[in-house]
Amino acid sequence: MAGGFLATLSLCSSLSSCSRPLFCKILSTPSRPSSSARASLSLVAGRSDRRLHNYRSLHCNAGFCVSFAAVSKYRKKRLGIQGEGLGGGLLRIRESEYWKRSGIVEKAAGTARCMDTVSEEPVDTVTEKGNPLLDDAPLPRFDAVEASHVIPGIRALLKDLEKELVELEKNVQPTWPGLVEPLEKIGDRLSVAWGTVSHLKAVKDSPELRAAVEEVQPDRVTFSLRLGQSKPIYEAFKAIREGPVWATLSEAQQRVVDGELKEATLNGVGLEGDARKRFNEIQQELEQLSTKFSENVLDATKKFQKLITDPKEIEGLPPTALGLAAQTAVSKGHAEATPENGPWIITLDAPSYMPVMQHVRNRALREELYRAYLTRASSGELDNTPIIYKTLELRQEKAKLLGYQNHAEVSMAMKMATLERAEDLLEQLRSTSWDPALKDLEDLKAFAKEQGAPEGDDMKHWDVTFWSERLREAKFNINEEELRPYFSLPRVTDGLFNLAKMLFGVEIEAADGMAPVWHKDVRFYKVKDLAGEPLSYFYFDPYSRPAEKRGGAWMDEVLGRSRLLAPQGGKVRLPVAHMVCNQTPPVGDEPSLMTFREVETVFHEFGHALQHMLTKQDEGLVAGIRKVEWDAVELPSQFMENWCYHRATLLGIAKHYKTGETLSDELYSKLLAARTFRAASMMLRQIHFASVDLELHSRFRPGGSESIFDVDRRIAEKTQVIPPLPEDRFLCGFSHIFAGGYSAGYYSYKWAEVLSADAFSAFEEVGLENEEAVKETGKRFRDTVLGLGGGRPPAEVFKDFRGRDPSTDALLRHSGLLATATA
Repeated sequence: MAGGFLATLSLCSSLSSCSRPLFCKILSTPSRPSSSARASLSLVAGRSDRRLHNYRSLHCNAGFCVSFAAVSKYRKKRLGIQGEGLGGGLLRIRESEYWKRSGIVEKAAGTARCMDTVSEEPVDTVTEKGNPLLDDAPLPRFDAVEASHVIPGIRALLKDLEKELVELEKNVQPTWPGLVEPLEKIGDRLSVAWGTVSHLKAVKDSPELRAAVEEVQPDRVTFSLRLGQSKPIYEAFKAIREGPVWATLSEAQQRVVDGELKEATLNGVGLEGDARKRFNEIQQELEQLSTKFSENVLDATKKFQKLITDPKEIEGLPPTALGLAAQTAVSKGHAEATPENGPWIITLDAPSYMPVMQHVRNRALREELYRAYLTRASSGELDNTPIIYKTLELRQEKAKLLGYQNHAEVSMAMKMATLERAEDLLEQLRSTSWDPALKDLEDLKAFAKEQGAPEGDDMKHWDVTFWSERLREAKFNINEEELRPYFSLPRVTDGLFNLAKMLFGVEIEAADGMAPVWHKDVRFYKVKDLAGEPLSYFYFDPYSRPAEKRGGAWMDEVLGRSRLLAPQGGKVRLPVAHMVCNQTPPVGDEPSLMTFREVETVFHEFGHALQHMLTKQDEGLVAGIRKVEWDAVELPSQFMENWCYHRATLLGIAKHYKTGETLSDELYSKLLAARTFRAASMMLRQIHFASVDLELHSRFRPGGSESIFDVDRRIAEKTQVIPPLPEDRFLCGFSHIFAGGYSAGYYSYKWAEVLSADAFSAFEEVGLENEEAVKETGKRFRDTVLGLGGGRPPAEVFKDFRGRDPSTDALLRHSGLLATATA
């Protein structure tokens, strides 16, 4: 019986606090992209986990995280704007004549977009005074920060923060105002500046920015370790935990204290002498390896370009993909390229790669692209193989220094699950999915054979996606490319925002011009309650830019909600997020026409953003997604994906971009029926990634009898119905676990999917067409799952919403596998 599994697991959190990385995504055939989550800012922990990445079925392999997250903003010194501020109050900004003359101060849409300065003298060189990374601005100056600002800016900031830390250590008191509040300010200043740099590296990469980050990153890591290993701070937290103050703290404050104590232990506060020195050396090297890994993946992805001049080679490629391929060719110097006549350039970027794998009849081309994708960053100067071995070796050594048997134990120390419980869940889902996945493969072979195709007797990896699309079209009479005109980005976002209003009582309006942005395609939005009061803000960067932007989709913090960091005259600083996707860009004069998978991805990332933006926690260190256990953080994101199949929601967004015609009820029914198509195969793919991750970080030993690729192949015997190719090097692009914060944590997607499916079933139980009941349930979801943030253990938060422990039944039912599980 599936239902009692997580109850048996006793989904109670074993720890009071945790941290987690941010959202990224990974692409590998034949799945679909989704999105991700983010690392909490810990006062005493300099963690390199960032950006939440969500893989789901199609995993875009490009997870990247430089380190310490972008979390909140505003230094102690205040400035302001004459007009609406981010803290709900009025701010006044002094605009110096220099800034006005230089054009940095601008007025857009009636909202000030200016930054404070301490001097009116022009600055010709990059100095501390003129550095946009150091401005006391309402929002990061994404449009002004350049690579030349990074080294002087970060070093000046670290010098300043070191002085503040020394002063704090001299005068620290085991009280909230004497310990936590000054630490929150220190952490906030660093996280905003470094978060700005790391965000720009993810969305606007360049050789100059890479060089600057490489130069200054060791300084940032050194300070983070210094902060994380501070004995005076650690002892002060212990004194709070063990003294009379503890009983006076709120639940959220107690979560902060317990979390900081655990983080400090994992950051080596208990180590001395040579052990501490070696620990710090390992941390520095792991940071460098992580950055290099992600850079190699990005460069390897960019390196592959396939120029095609013969239209027969790409027969079957849909018009949208032809347009994108021609547009890419124009950008590469083929000025005469057109969608009809070419030439065309195909890349390994998801919007280019996936349509080829799904629709091109040329089997040789599909094979060429598949092999190129599967072997990215696995040879030559971009080979990630030695980086993987060194990373695993250092993580194991670090675990031993901390008194753990392996890195998986270290990772699980800050999560809901244990290694045993995570593996138990994966095995339950694997055994339930195996036979249906075998049938999936036999169905593909039989269908291909009916069509007289050689793949019927010889189905290869590069054939699966192509024939899956053909079988889906035949079985459900639905063509994903034909649906694109019904999913234009403006319609999709309008429908998504209307859903948020219905479920959670918020209104979302465009606020373009209010904030500096890093690219002309980036949008800025304001989130308000129904009375018109601002609650939060977010950026949205939707389109693929393979020349400078890493792949995948993610959500990250820009600023966190915080009572302490409220602007002058305000009660609380409002949260700000950014959502980043890599969907198909507009071609010519047409809007971005999305696949249904891309629609799901936007809903997914928005779910992450909602947890950050609608938090009710005023303690900044547990507000929003901060200190939510990593294996629970995907709950809101995966929950929101379910609404893509909700009739009223889908028909509200599915309007033809030219005619305004609504998607027919017949097509909606077909989409709904196709939801569980090959669900077992997709389930196995996720289980494979998670199982390899846990194996490499628990039982595998570098230098032993098995290679990392041997481990991958051994696990594939139970998780892949087609054996992997001998040259399979997917691990060399597995950024989630080697550069994205998901090491020994990739199982979190399935763990949280159990929670999210069960949470959505609460809405199903009251009736999805019963608007009043749905609104009431949505309010309860907002008040608990979205509102409580990291201030309460996620197991308790789930029970607050659902009234009981979670069950796997809903996930298996949504996947069409419940009958198999109970048979």
